[in-house]
Amino acid sequence: MKHLSFADKTIFVDDDAADCLVEYTALLGAEHTADSVRLRAIGQDGNEVDVDFVLNSATNLVAESTNSSLQPPTNKEAVDYMRSRIAAIRNPPPIQASDELYVVQDEDIA
Repeated sequence: MKHLSFADKTIFVDDDAADCLVEYTALLGAEHTADSVRLRAIGQDGNEVDVDFVLNSATNLVAESTNSSLQPPTNKEAVDYMRSRIAAIRNPPPIQASDELYVVQDEDIA
């Protein structure tokens, strides 16, 4: 489990989610793009919460280890999503030729 600090909030999430969120945030910042991700976490009051992260080049995020014995909720779907987006950014699919031809008409130009 890791302790995340984001936007003056502190939460606890599973290691995979924390590590993936940091990696994805750094990549989005380097690419000058943005995304949002929802994670299940344990809030400061000990309750399970849904946390929405807006990730971009200005995101300030800290993940640190903890020795807490709490069991955070899993975030398999969110981690799978972030990993697929990381892979797509790092290895974009090749450009494919289109079989469709579109002719621009004068009325299309305004």
